Amino acid sequence: MNITKTEIQSEIQKVLDSVPETVLKDVLDFLKELKEQPADKTRLAMNLRQILANDKDLLEKLAQ
Repeated sequence: MNITKTEIQSEIQKVLDSVPETVLKDVLDFLKELKEQPADKTRLAMNLRQILANDKDLLEKLAQ
C-alpha cells in the first residue's frame, strides 16, 4: 500500500488531535531530534525506540 505524503500528514494530524497536551511536547522534541539526524541513524533510532517500547516489561525484568 503506497501512501502519499499528504495522506501521512493527515493521519499524523488526526493522531495529534487526540493525544493529550502533555505528550505533544515530547512528540515535538522527538521530531526535532529526528530532523537533525542522518537518515540511517534516524531509522536505527526509530527501530530501537520501537524495540524498547515493545519489550519494556522484558527489559525491566532483565534489569532486575
